[in-house]
Amino acid sequence: MALGTAQQTVTTAANFIPELWSDEVIAGYKKNLVLGNLVTKINHSGKKGDTIHIPAPVRGSANAKAANTQVVLQGDTHSVVNLSIDKHYEYSVVIEDITETQALSSLRRFYTDDAGYALATQVDDDLFTLMEGLQGGTVGGSGAALWEKAVIGGHGATAYTGNSSNATDITDAGIRTMILKLDNADVPMDNRSLVLPPIAMNDMLGINRFTEQAYIGDGSAIKTGKIGSIYGMDVYISSNCESIISNAQRVGLMLHKDAIALVEQLSVRSQTQYKQEYLGDLFTSDTIYGVGELRNDGGVAFVVPAT
Repeated sequence: MALGTAQQTVTTAANFIPELWSDEVIAGYKKNLVLGNLVTKINHSGKKGDTIHIPAPVRGSANAKAANTQVVLQGDTHSVVNLSIDKHYEYSVVIEDITETQALSSLRRFYTDDAGYALATQVDDDLFTLMEGLQGGTVGGSGAALWEKAVIGGHGATAYTGNSSNATDITDAGIRTMILKLDNADVPMDNRSLVLPPIAMNDMLGINRFTEQAYIGDGSAIKTGKIGSIYGMDVYISSNCESIISNAQRVGLMLHKDAIALVEQLSVRSQTQYKQEYLGDLFTSDTIYGVGELRNDGGVAFVVPAT
């Protein structure tokens, strides 16, 4: 059976050693995952079933206590979010014997990093897609319904209109208005994040509040896309921010970690199997997970021009 162009040969791959495949794939995955690190992550490893039931409690209230009276019990008013674990993605490559024999470590590192990048990008893409439903929006909307509950970056309250493409550059005032929206919804102030497309970095550098704080820290966060902080929120750059309107505009997010959940039933796994018909090793990395909305008012999407 012919391999076509999908296998690695001496011509297409002069260097590969598989020993560190698994650890390096996981390292590449963690390095490239941005949004997946900013939402509620639930470890469902080793457990059966394709659905997880997550309680969503409603805030209670304090009750006045009079002498010689019983306490008032909080009502059981929580709802349940049913999250399907229905996503299974893989990255595979065949390394022929002659290639492996003549391999060097540089190309091994390329494939392990590429596997981690591909899987992390897919997870982030699925999370970004789900964000369109925040504030009551329609996931997968088009025309006037395209990111219908998003706002424009320059104002933070003016609704984005897909038909008129009224996106504006992110501003300090726009950020403050989106913060106020979350505050009014009683979204906790901790664990909030601001996720920007790369094009918005230039605009952020023009905001004094950001540049005053942007480079404070030990520098380790740069590895996960973090570029600074503003108004108590960590700021991240992600190339996975969705492109819309023929790539003319990009979507960014301000969110609390409890807005969305990522359930990992199978963390990134790497395995090998010798394929005699290929005279080489098949290396595969895969992951099984699900994503779901936990709190509809826990985030705000905004749209900025892509240029």
